[in-house]
Amino acid sequence: MEVYYVKLMVFFVLASMIFLIGYLYLRYRKKQRLKMIEKIPFKPEHRKFLHKTPHYDSLLDVDKQKIERSIIRFVYTKTFIGVKMEITDEIKIVTAFYACLLLLHKETSQCYDALQTIIVYPSPVVLKDVRENGGIYTKEDFIIDGQSSNDTVILVWHDAKQEAYHLRHDNVVIHEFAHEIDFMDGEVDGVPPLEASKYHEWTSIFYDEYEKLHAVAMKDREWGKYKLLGSYAATNEAEFFAVVTERFFESPHSLYAHFPELYKELKDFYEIDTLTLVSK
Repeated sequence: MEVYYVKLMVFFVLASMIFLIGYLYLRYRKKQRLKMIEKIPFKPEHRKFLHKTPHYDSLLDVDKQKIERSIIRFVYTKTFIGVKMEITDEIKIVTAFYACLLLLHKETSQCYDALQTIIVYPSPVVLKDVRENGGIYTKEDFIIDGQSSNDTVILVWHDAKQEAYHLRHDNVVIHEFAHEIDFMDGEVDGVPPLEASKYHEWTSIFYDEYEKLHAVAMKDREWGKYKLLGSYAATNEAEFFAVVTERFFESPHSLYAHFPELYKELKDFYEIDTLTLVSK
């Protein structure tokens, strides 16, 4: 019996050593790969895509250089998969630009560490869902133009391209990556990773406006200033945060005029004054 336990102990020690060696090796490989990525220059021909966006040219030169480095890290550390379409440089650069714009002034080792895959469809996707109402289950089709689930983001390029190059209140790339930021603290609740001292103020302001929007959406009348946010933002707190983030980057002057407290909270969190990036 003693021999058995000794052998078992030796097995677990060896297994632990093998696991540790494997873990250290993978970390070493990752660090070496990141060092190689840091040496990759940003291709001048890719700036034509950035110049077409309404945000890039308004960035300070230092921020342009910083976001270009972030774009390279993003493109070389994430897997892009096209469904019935080819993944082009334009898709990679534009997606990475807006994803990294959100984190431009946030301290992160990489752009979205947990994210692994971006799946791109050419046109809106019809998915099947099972819904329950009073114990009755029904299958329904619903259309999506984007979706996120921590390690995967789904985009529809037809919509993403149009919104990337024109200010339209909506921007599906910004929306889905706002969800990714929301995921970073482990909960999808409309509250991104915040310093403890800022948590109360954020939740008080955001939840108050969310409740007001939800009440208006339930009545579906007298929208007033809440028309800027729309009914989808009333779905839940997470969607509210994602939609308000879209407005912060896409129509900051309107957001500031109607919801100055929301604008201030987002300005403090993203550390970007988008009023200076977007003209009226």
